[in-house]
Amino acid sequence: MQIKGVVWTLAMLSVLFGSGMAVTAGVSLEYQSGYAMQFAACGGLVMFVGIIVAIVSSPVPSNLGHRDGFIIVTLAWILLSLFGAMPFWATGTCHSFVDGIFESVSGLTTTGSTILSGLDHLPHAILFWRSMLQWLGGIGIIVLVVAVMPLLGTGGMQLLRAEVPGPVKDKLTTRVSETAKVLWVLYLGMTALCTLSYKWGGMGWFDAVNHAMCTVSTGGFSTHDASFGYFGSPTLHIIAVFFMFISGVNFALHFAAMRRGLSLRLYLADDEFRFYLGGLIFMVLFIGLLVVPVSDANTWDEVLFSVVSVATTTGFSIGDYGTWPPGPTLMILLIMLVGACAGSTSGGLKAIRLLLFFRHARRELRHLIHPHAVMHVKIGHRHLTSGVAQSVWGFAVLYLMSFFVIAILVALSGVDFITSLSSSAACLSNTGPGFGAVGPANNYELLPAAAKMVLMFGMILGRLEIYTFFVLLLPEFWNK
Repeated sequence: MQIKGVVWTLAMLSVLFGSGMAVTAGVSLEYQSGYAMQFAACGGLVMFVGIIVAIVSSPVPSNLGHRDGFIIVTLAWILLSLFGAMPFWATGTCHSFVDGIFESVSGLTTTGSTILSGLDHLPHAILFWRSMLQWLGGIGIIVLVVAVMPLLGTGGMQLLRAEVPGPVKDKLTTRVSETAKVLWVLYLGMTALCTLSYKWGGMGWFDAVNHAMCTVSTGGFSTHDASFGYFGSPTLHIIAVFFMFISGVNFALHFAAMRRGLSLRLYLADDEFRFYLGGLIFMVLFIGLLVVPVSDANTWDEVLFSVVSVATTTGFSIGDYGTWPPGPTLMILLIMLVGACAGSTSGGLKAIRLLLFFRHARRELRHLIHPHAVMHVKIGHRHLTSGVAQSVWGFAVLYLMSFFVIAILVALSGVDFITSLSSSAACLSNTGPGFGAVGPANNYELLPAAAKMVLMFGMILGRLEIYTFFVLLLPEFWNK
């Protein structure tokens, strides 16, 4: 393990992260909303510490090993979550230590489980910082380091493997740094296009920028207590649905399609994309037929928006799906646990894994009929090895075990059954709103401090895709 490389990388992450606070200070000055000094001081302190540590830990090893990558990514989310809470404490926005960290972790992991209320009256700086946290966490600030820090050399692939979500992590280009740059160019381009679309749809510039950052990152923080329901615009709802949907698609697929002139045929040829799109269409139609006829308050617009928002683990809302009948409510919970595509900014189990479960189960059933036949599980034109199948099943077991353990621990803190179950699912899948006391019409403010700490662990665990954390618990990981 190369300790100096780990420390230096974390220091560089801190410098980049502190610069985000400096940008927020500029936003505060622009809108004269206050707190510019607090953000400038916090950002300056974080950058100063990062620069000093980077100097002390130089020279940097040219390569990082796979163990270094896992450690950097895990420590980065913990360290940056602490740094991200500093402005909330310094400005008095969060009055307790736990609340400040909770809001920061929720933002950086793109969960969107807020403890703040009265968003419509908060200063611009606080609202922008919440959005900035989600935007930085969306594609992963780790990937940014790989893009701009060539000193990591070939070891940058270890960071990319540990950071980019999903069971299949193919490089988009031959060079790791170029891969990270491609991801960020796509991310920036989608954010800019989303901002312009929201502006065209009727939002002011500030709301457009903030909601674009939280849409493309599939984070779901809003500048209003009513979330997207504040705007009451079907046009904006459709724009949001579109950008939430494409943000839930594998970025590698976006890149491949762009190289061929945004070929729709390439998207439709991808097994996971077809499964993701077909699943969304089915769920919207099925849930809509169960919800719309029995309630004048629920419309197809709300069903479409809610299903896409939950499926992509964004968490925006235009209504309270917690008031839906039990059947659709349970389906929303299941959609929340699954999430969107691998290689996207969304959380959850991922569509590709669910597709693999179905195909593996179908192969086992066919084996009962033809026990001597040689059958393969295929994704596209590729035969998946038994190692990939075992990895996917192992992930599912750890995912469900983590879900139940977190739910039990939250319940032991005194939280009711529905809230415990849904908040655990919402935080582990990085979705945000759940049901009960943490539904779309409420937030996490009134939960006990113990429950918030457990849910913070769940958010980070979900963002790290389970394996990245649990591998650190194995004694073999630390052996030379």
